[in-house]
Amino acid sequence: MSEEFESTFITLTDEDGNEIELEYLDTVEYNGAVYMSFFPTIPEGEEESAVENSEEYGLIILKVVSDNGEEEELVTIDDEAELNAVYDLFMESMFDDEEEEE
Repeated sequence: MSEEFESTFITLTDEDGNEIELEYLDTVEYNGAVYMSFFPTIPEGEEESAVENSEEYGLIILKVVSDNGEEEELVTIDDEAELNAVYDLFMESMFDDEEEEE
């Protein structure tokens, strides 16, 4: 299989200790910061259509922050204007990629 079609998955642990598996989509830069986008994976045993139609399934955008210059963390974005601007960048990137494939 071509590397172009291989997916990258990561497992994150939220503040409550729950593990969440995500599929990596893309990375963009905005105002000097790095942001990564993901889709949650569908847990084993659950119907794909039921999960995809739930409010919890959708694009997840996280900001990469450095912890005292050492370890990097992925954090949620609290600022709605920042989140909307970064979301627009991801959408532009995704649609540009689709147009290039045609």
